[in-house]
Amino acid sequence: MDIKNPTGTVLYLIEQAIKDYRKFSQKNINKVIEDITVDQCLVLIILNKKTVSSQKDIAKLINKDYASITRMIELMVKKDYLKRSIKPSDRRKFDLETSAKGKKALELLTPKINENRETALKGLSSEELLQLETILQKIISNCKSE
Repeated sequence: MDIKNPTGTVLYLIEQAIKDYRKFSQKNINKVIEDITVDQCLVLIILNKKTVSSQKDIAKLINKDYASITRMIELMVKKDYLKRSIKPSDRRKFDLETSAKGKKALELLTPKINENRETALKGLSSEELLQLETILQKIISNCKSE
């Protein structure tokens, strides 16, 4: 691989696509609710589905380090998007759940999130999306195996 132009690689394009999508999404989310970020929306979606509740699991799902998730959750509790309570079984751990304000935010944001995804993926066929997913999974697997 020629590294004379590092911005000419497919990996750079993947990173650029992610950054552009996040900027685009954040701009549109701010039109609905000004004080919430893309990552905070992801936390609300995950907690609302009740698939996980530990901060460690949330961090893994949204590709953030544990310290970042801790700060994010603290902020979301202060903004009243989340409720945190001590686990009765282990007083060192917390239960997290979406507050009424968080549920309302999700209700307002879901159409915009869906619209953002549709816009970003416009013009891609189901086959292309499946192929892209397969290729990205291979790249992820390659990076984890080393």
